[in-house]
Amino acid sequence: MPRKRSIFLLSLGCSKNTVDSERLISQAEKNGLHFVEHADDADIIIINTCGFIADAKTESIDEMLAAAEKRKRGEVTALYVMGCLSALYTRELRAELPEVDRFFGTSDMEEIIETLGGTVSPQHLHERTLLTPPHYAWLKIAEGCSRTCSFCAIPKMRGLYKSEPVGNLLKEARSLKAKGVKELNVIAQDISPYGRDLHGASHLDDLVKRLSDLGFDWIRLLYAYPLDFPIEVIDTMRDRENICNYLDIPIQHINDRILASMKRGIGKDQTIRLLESIRDRKPDIRLRTTKITGYHGETREEFEELLDFVREFRFDRLGCFPYSHEEHTSAYANLEDDVPEEEKQDRVRELMELQESISKENNKQFEGETTEVLIDEVDGLTAYGRTQYDAPEVDNECIIETGGSDIKPGEFCMARIDESSAYELHGRIVTEKGL
Repeated sequence: MPRKRSIFLLSLGCSKNTVDSERLISQAEKNGLHFVEHADDADIIIINTCGFIADAKTESIDEMLAAAEKRKRGEVTALYVMGCLSALYTRELRAELPEVDRFFGTSDMEEIIETLGGTVSPQHLHERTLLTPPHYAWLKIAEGCSRTCSFCAIPKMRGLYKSEPVGNLLKEARSLKAKGVKELNVIAQDISPYGRDLHGASHLDDLVKRLSDLGFDWIRLLYAYPLDFPIEVIDTMRDRENICNYLDIPIQHINDRILASMKRGIGKDQTIRLLESIRDRKPDIRLRTTKITGYHGETREEFEELLDFVREFRFDRLGCFPYSHEEHTSAYANLEDDVPEEEKQDRVRELMELQESISKENNKQFEGETTEVLIDEVDGLTAYGRTQYDAPEVDNECIIETGGSDIKPGEFCMARIDESSAYELHGRIVTEKGL
């Protein structure tokens, strides 16, 4: 295939998928291939799919159908599909979408590059062309997952847990810092057991310290499974100024029966002890979590128990999803999806209304205070940014008046917060950081 043809890559789903796409683009560019921002300008389309839950699958399928029409009409010369959905449903997708020239899984970068007419450069495997704004990036420290959660098919999509050697991660992190990245977001399907498959015990704390030593302004920890979480990481967070006082720790539920059926490996009492220990060690930490409503057999009483837990514990950031009965999971094979969809959605709304009131009260604590903000976007005299307590794309936004300052995206400032709502802080720049 001629190397000068233009490629459009659509990356769907989570930040882990984004990293895969960034590595693919970097390798392709080293082979002289050219990427464009719009599908209408491309000769080749690549779609990196997500297959986690029903809504993500639907989005991936809709994009594949639209691209298949372009391929059928001859508007593109090739259409390739990769990623999680492709890995799970290759046979079915091949039968339904003959317009797709080839399907790839989640770890087929070498085959994709060869199909595009290039070769993979082993010494550049961890180099990336960022799809995020240049001031923040994701660092994927492991691939796959060895947990057995009943509702999740990630082990089938991405295989068992495999930690990336620390030397590779430090090399990648240095490369990102050299590109101007100021906020490093540490991710994996589960960061808690990092290094256990290599060394017999979690080495997350050691990794975080070594990343901290590289001098990033902010380092953020996302997707920490509660079972066997290495609590010493919180002590390191307390001792290191550039590690954000933030932790994403998906709890999913609090009822013992449901947690056992979900195969989470941790019950209510142990979960509460862990969360209390985290807050005892770092009282100003902001905790983000996710919940699932409408799981198999969830009664109103069990849902009320979840509501009471959220009301009492007052998480700083919380997302909630209706249970999705997914193929290739043990729940799909062994349990009935017996909570009506309407009831699932009603419980999501009820839980998120509760969280909205909690978030509104929590954000009032910022009013009258001056806090550090990283600017993501500037529009005229208004800047949009985040505090250290907010991850990109999913958390609160800080909307501040620039007062004529020439502050730019990727810069830090100190902002005085005058007003707040459940998911926004409003204020004005007091001074740019360092002035």
